[in-house]
Amino acid sequence: MSGEVFTHTTVLLHEAVDALNVRPDGVYVDGTFGRGGHSRLILSRLGEHGRLVVFDKDPQAIAVARELAAQDARVAVVHEGFAAFQVALNGLGIREIDGALFDLGISSPQIDDASRGFSFRFDAPLDMRMDTTRGQSAAEWLAEAAEQDIHEVIKNYGEERFSRQIARAIVARRQESPILTTGQLAKLVAEVVRTRERGQDPATRTFQAVRIFINRELEEVAAVLPQAAGYLKTGGRLAVIAFHSLEDRMVKQFIRRHSRPQPLPKWAMVKESERPQPPLLEIGKAQKAGEAEVAANPRARSAVLRVAERTAGRFEA
Repeated sequence: MSGEVFTHTTVLLHEAVDALNVRPDGVYVDGTFGRGGHSRLILSRLGEHGRLVVFDKDPQAIAVARELAAQDARVAVVHEGFAAFQVALNGLGIREIDGALFDLGISSPQIDDASRGFSFRFDAPLDMRMDTTRGQSAAEWLAEAAEQDIHEVIKNYGEERFSRQIARAIVARRQESPILTTGQLAKLVAEVVRTRERGQDPATRTFQAVRIFINRELEEVAAVLPQAAGYLKTGGRLAVIAFHSLEDRMVKQFIRRHSRPQPLPKWAMVKESERPQPPLLEIGKAQKAGEAEVAANPRARSAVLRVAERTAGRFEA
């Protein structure tokens, strides 16, 4: 790894932390530490008896988190994806929390570091793993995956209408020589995708799809939402920032499903006032970055923040 320093501008910083209603003595989770923007603001609002648990897959992010923990005893660091939420908190002796924040997707340092292989702006090894210490790289997967599997990943995770043609081209090309770099993949996709929305690179959707698949991003979101909600105290808050429609749809549906009364069979003689209370309360409408933030950080344009509060109702995943 080079000595270059990559910066990260935290999206919806104050909106997300404000949504948590941080209590000075509370226990909070930052499920995607990144470079610690949200974490540091949470810590500034915690008292000496508060606690903050931070998760991240990325070894570089974890190195920054451990530096912070060395300076602040209130911080506990977990080098795992947030799907390990329950196991990690149990291991720390935590049985309930006052709030959890998840900033989904990829961080600016991951995109801007050419060696990570996330961006087609650079010609670099085709890696795409958020955790470079484990798992299969994008190049390794593309070298052996079936054409149908590649098609389904690009179609479902990238919402790419040329997914079948791209998958066919990948399989044909790898028979000649392996696809090892971001530049090779981007060029191949550009040869297949002849039309695209103005300003969008032909490879955008394919790179997004492969990244999501390699890192099991949607599976992690699906796994952590019920875990986090189940750990919240009554009055505790869940705040989630999503950056593309697939993630946001999952978050929206989860919150809506658990914030509405469960339908009862027609024969059930129960008064409306006696119906079980839903376990979540949706807080406000979805929030987006303002014009000033988008102007300063164009990557904030697609961010959507959704918030829910835990009620006294019973939660069942």
